[in-house]
Amino acid sequence: MTSRGVTANYRSMDAEELAKATAEFDREMVISQSRDLNPGERRTWQKARRKPGRPRRGAGVKVVSVSVERGLLSRSDALASRLGISRAALIERGLRLVLAGVADR
Repeated sequence: MTSRGVTANYRSMDAEELAKATAEFDREMVISQSRDLNPGERRTWQKARRKPGRPRRGAGVKVVSVSVERGLLSRSDALASRLGISRAALIERGLRLVLAGVADR
């Protein structure tokens, strides 16, 4: 059932029905009544706790530090901004073009 369906269901109840349907949420959580997670639940929990990170592209990415002359960098940033892409995407495009040109020789 979708959350919208659950909400609509609660809205149609009178006060007594609503109190009965939500009584379980009024109880205090008692840790002794819980159990250890099974391996599948533990994987799901660990996955939910992880930060999303960057989307994987190709074989993944490698962060590199490159020195670029300041004027060239500001021109590159301006171009990337005009194109609506990131600096990294602009550099990636440039590398692909250069490598494609070398492969044609």
